[in-house]
Amino acid sequence: MMTRYDCMKLLSRRLKDELVILSLGGSVDEWYDAAPHMRAASLFQQQLGCVTPQAFGLAAGLPHRRIVSLDTDGGLLFNLGILATLANEQPKNLFVVVWDNQCYQSIGGPPTHTAKGRVDLAGMARGAGIEHAYTARDLDSFERHCAEGLAADSPYIVVAKVDGTVRAGIKRKHSDGREDKYIFVRHVEATEGIVIMGPSEHN
Repeated sequence: MMTRYDCMKLLSRRLKDELVILSLGGSVDEWYDAAPHMRAASLFQQQLGCVTPQAFGLAAGLPHRRIVSLDTDGGLLFNLGILATLANEQPKNLFVVVWDNQCYQSIGGPPTHTAKGRVDLAGMARGAGIEHAYTARDLDSFERHCAEGLAADSPYIVVAKVDGTVRAGIKRKHSDGREDKYIFVRHVEATEGIVIMGPSEHN
């Protein structure tokens, strides 16, 4: 079975000026290590059920820019309504990767609903009305879907079946959620030439 880290390395090589939203858990440190050039462009540690909705909000607000959601099976299951929203709104610039390791890794590994093999997240996405929703079980397939998803003009989802391990020996991210938010927002401001958060006012 593929590892999430190997998938991340393949994906990161294709990214340049995209913005990335990703979930909490082991994927945070793996992405920090696998994609060093994307650190400032990545909003880390978003809560279960919030990753793809936040990515959709960015896609709607910055329609000229490619947005990448790095979600999880547990996170997507927490908010399946986002699939209906994407189907209806059809954002042309949103690429969603779902790391399906069949467990809630960050809380010790209890199984998600995908563990028994009956729940098909890509099938659920297609059922909601998202035409391009696929499952990747090997690196060649995953890389092909990355190429297609990053070039698509409609929402594109690939569910990556990965094992449940976190890569050992990687560099740990040392910033906290508040610092991550400011780094990300300042990156968006700098690359878009806009002001999102003005300077602090002192009384």
